[in-house]
Amino acid sequence: MSGSSRTLPVMEKKSTIPLNLAFGQHGRRWREGVFCYPVISRRSGGISIGINLNPDKACNFDCIYCQVDRKTPPTVRKVDLAVMRDELGALLDSALDGSLFTAPPFAALGADWRVVRDIAFSGDGEPTTFPDFEEAVRIAAEAKSRRRLNGAKLVLITDACYLTRPNVAAALRLFDQHHGEIWAKLDAGTEDYYQLVNRPNYPLRHVMENITAAAIDRPIVIQSLWMKVHNEEPPRAEIEAYCDRLSEVLSAGGKLKLIQLYTIARQTTESYATMLPDSSLDAIAAQVRSRLSAPVATYYGVEQ
Repeated sequence: MSGSSRTLPVMEKKSTIPLNLAFGQHGRRWREGVFCYPVISRRSGGISIGINLNPDKACNFDCIYCQVDRKTPPTVRKVDLAVMRDELGALLDSALDGSLFTAPPFAALGADWRVVRDIAFSGDGEPTTFPDFEEAVRIAAEAKSRRRLNGAKLVLITDACYLTRPNVAAALRLFDQHHGEIWAKLDAGTEDYYQLVNRPNYPLRHVMENITAAAIDRPIVIQSLWMKVHNEEPPRAEIEAYCDRLSEVLSAGGKLKLIQLYTIARQTTESYATMLPDSSLDAIAAQVRSRLSAPVATYYGVEQ
């Protein structure tokens, strides 16, 4: 990575830390921990405590931009919720007492970034495939409440394939009770582009049905990563189709809290998936804003 820092996006707070350091390190392991890890999140604007419910690296998508190293066999395959509870509590306490910020890369953060913004279910696969997902959410909600982290969110970063399953729907009701947000992935507007980018096990129609059902029950966040594929930027027609899909959600009574448009910031599974320049991401954002009556935020890439 380049050693130069870059200007933060408008939606983000300024920090003394260079972006290549802040956003390029999203490892799933922290010290002796197995299931919980801290990251500096460009989209949250501070500290995000991640919970990895997929240490076996299994996922129903095989996104070309994924950062997970699936060539190296996992060292842990099953989640121990008691261990997860202890790790989460220790990490939250270290952020609150300041000891987290004595270690790199967190020591370089400015004061406005030394805040736990969320506890995020995001790891080496799709969190909602975990059989005890509801109990994991309950543990996170209790840990947050016990420490009076009322401003921190629970965040589910999801490919949206399983949101209507009964056990997942029950967990989402816990999210609703504890300042939770669903960040649903949508990286395409057409089936062909969706298959190219996400290499999924469900058709786009299924994803849209799940996104719509979730958005009818509560406002959700849409997270969309746009990139160059074989040095080609996403066609304008693809962005139009993407807007069509989200328009359908709104027409069905769904609510969109925010549309996050971002690009690559870390090494990808496929080398032909590369970062969009800022100007191209801005052009996509302008196209989306012209079509949809929902807030849009842009998060730019990091020079490799």
